[in-house]
Amino acid sequence: MPDFTQILSRCIHPICARWLSAAFVLMLLSAGAVFCPAASIRGVITDASGAKIAGVGVILIHNGRAVASSVSTAEGSFEITTGIQGRFFLVVSAQNFRQLETPSFYAGTLDSVEHDMVLEPEWERAYMVVTATGTPTPQPQTSAATSVLAPLDLALRDGLESALRLMPGTIVAQAGQRGAQTWFSIRGGGPQANKILLDGVNAGGPGGKFDFGTLSTTAIERAEVYRGPDSNLYGADAASGVVSLTTPRGTTRYPSILFQGDAGNLSTSREELEAAGAHNKLDYLGAFSWLQTANNLPHDEYHVATTAANIGWQLSGNTLIRGTLHYGVSSTGMPNAWNFHQVADDATGKEQDLFLSASIDNQTTTSLHNMLLYGATRKREQSYLWEMSGSGSFDQHGNSLGKSVTIMGANGYSATGQAVLDMFDASNGKQVNNRDQLVYRADYRFTSHLTALIGFQYEDERGVNDYVSYINRAASYTTAQSAWRKNYDYLAAVHGDFKNRFFYTLGGSLERYSLAGTQTSPRAGLSFYILRPRHGVFSGTRVLFNFGDAVREPALTDQFGSLYQVLTSYGEEARIQQLHIKPIAASTARTYEGGAEQAFLNEHIIFRVSYFHNEFGREVEPVSASLVPNLLPNLAADKQYALEAFLRQNGAYGLSLNSQAYRAQGIESTVEGGLGKSIHLRGGYTYLDAVVQRSFNSDQAELGVDPYVFSNGIKIGANSPLVGARPFRRAPHTGFLTASYSGGRLTGVFTSAFASRSDDTTFLENMDENDGNSLLLPNRNLDWGYAKLDLGGSFKLLNWLSVYAQAENLTDNRRIAPIGYPSLPFNFRTGLRITWTKAFSR
Repeated sequence: MPDFTQILSRCIHPICARWLSAAFVLMLLSAGAVFCPAASIRGVITDASGAKIAGVGVILIHNGRAVASSVSTAEGSFEITTGIQGRFFLVVSAQNFRQLETPSFYAGTLDSVEHDMVLEPEWERAYMVVTATGTPTPQPQTSAATSVLAPLDLALRDGLESALRLMPGTIVAQAGQRGAQTWFSIRGGGPQANKILLDGVNAGGPGGKFDFGTLSTTAIERAEVYRGPDSNLYGADAASGVVSLTTPRGTTRYPSILFQGDAGNLSTSREELEAAGAHNKLDYLGAFSWLQTANNLPHDEYHVATTAANIGWQLSGNTLIRGTLHYGVSSTGMPNAWNFHQVADDATGKEQDLFLSASIDNQTTTSLHNMLLYGATRKREQSYLWEMSGSGSFDQHGNSLGKSVTIMGANGYSATGQAVLDMFDASNGKQVNNRDQLVYRADYRFTSHLTALIGFQYEDERGVNDYVSYINRAASYTTAQSAWRKNYDYLAAVHGDFKNRFFYTLGGSLERYSLAGTQTSPRAGLSFYILRPRHGVFSGTRVLFNFGDAVREPALTDQFGSLYQVLTSYGEEARIQQLHIKPIAASTARTYEGGAEQAFLNEHIIFRVSYFHNEFGREVEPVSASLVPNLLPNLAADKQYALEAFLRQNGAYGLSLNSQAYRAQGIESTVEGGLGKSIHLRGGYTYLDAVVQRSFNSDQAELGVDPYVFSNGIKIGANSPLVGARPFRRAPHTGFLTASYSGGRLTGVFTSAFASRSDDTTFLENMDENDGNSLLLPNRNLDWGYAKLDLGGSFKLLNWLSVYAQAENLTDNRRIAPIGYPSLPFNFRTGLRITWTKAFSR
């Protein structure tokens, strides 16, 4: 393979190229290896705790009929041989366990296929998770805090923002209505501290930026949320958690076509078409959806088109080639903070996101598994302010003002005045984030109790930020910057157990980033069953501990807007030394977690509680635009104001500095259980105590600037929180409750999410009609608490026809979004679902 090695060597380190090429050769050779004279399907059956289960019936299904069967031995193992080749699936049945049907798979007459299976109780959901260990592992065998949104949780949703609120320790903030920018916080971490994976591909922008507001649920089968730093397995940006999204695969023996269409209030409609199936070595799925809505504000129309595909080709029973695609195109109005202006901006945001993956997966031997994946991310974001909007009033600089409004915070403080709406006649901006990545993973199972994992990841990231603003249709301020980064990650980990009672995960990674330098990220997780799962009132007790370090790569906007870089470009070296300002660097995170899990009533009820302590350091903080005259005193006054106006108007671009540190600790608890086979209940509560420990905006004495003070002497952090305060938009109390029913023809899901008041700011520094700060309010408890209640369900009229409905925000709560942004009011959709296939069997 000299040519393959040479090609890889041009992109990555030569040693890694030789390693990957050798692994690739091994995978291809094993694809055609001959193991036995007939197809053999074998594996081990365990419960969620890892205990082997004897006497389990296993039936092999081919073309809709049983062709062979087996019963698991005392060691939980089974083996089925058949001279038939084609697509199969297994049906596994055992007393007191939910019947399990595996996804369909291909096996040739000379293949040996490994299929280990984990059974779960009829009344409990014990999902297999990947993000905790890097290999599929039952939740009870991991120490990590991992939750799963299953197909039933996502089936009626058009977006993920509401479903993500149903995770413990998480906060969702959507700055507006459907399609508006949406960020996601895990255990107090910032919105860019999460690694977002789509079929294993890093879907976020450099630095972790990801907007859930325009992501459709089309062709997303499940979402796995890992809470805690995991740079050990996934590299930079997994500083507070990982969200892993998965595309479904075609399984039906004949082509299956699904169409669903619905309509609702606010001129909302959604149509979706999906075709899927599997034949011999091929499985396929294609989907397309279109959603449009007027929302509830002027200039706030939103539409999104999503295309997805998943195609797999099984070279043999142990080697699978797969490719996936997700492409979304959206356009949404950007009316701005309506409650601050009562006038909507004539502005539009457009986005085109493409996510591609191509992988080869090989079970080289019964113990060795290899995976090689190429991923591509192409993200384009454009923003347009078509013309200056406003009430007809202008300030002394010619900036347009909104109407006179009274701004009221949840803390009872209020202010009245007119806020600046637009500083330019028009503007447009473009951000481009491209990434190509190559990932190799190999895991080796030494015994059923010990597995080792090694891996390598290479990322090539490119980004562009262009922005131009116009006054009197002449360019007033223009920027065009680009960056190119090459990052390398090397990882090693082991996970296993001792007598299915003591489970552990140990690992570390060495990371080399173009901008952030060399980093290391260790991680350890331990859990121990004090009382093994059994029958009885107290039917299992487990304690756990986790530790981890992580880093977050600076975002492109952080890099482009670096305060150090700006001061350097203006020749302000003396100011850099005076304020001890350094080049932009990687943010850091460290966590400690300890907790317990208790099962009751033969594991019908599972209660979990954890204490976590996170330390976030070198966090990027926005430097106030109003400091431009103090930071650049030698710059002409008109240039100072032009730069200041540009920084204010383009909210995604600003001066940035690694000057913030805070800790976030708290208690996270969940309880779940089932009533029979059809009803499942789940709830959770999280208390978060987050406090800022260091902040540039709190210490500007050397610039002669003090924090703003409200009329009663309360200090205000205008753009970021002050020392001793909470980070913005992290509610100290959050919770959720879900209840689902699935039986016969009827399916129903009720969900509710709760949050207490949280700290925030109006971001209206020097933005009233007199260039003043009268529209700033005290940060403490500025955002309103809320309760969001949703209800959905479907009913099967015929085998091929169903009706469904989804209603959200049943109480018409308009204060779910951050201050200034009215939330989407009560809204509903109802429609028909049509399913067609030649045979209603696999």
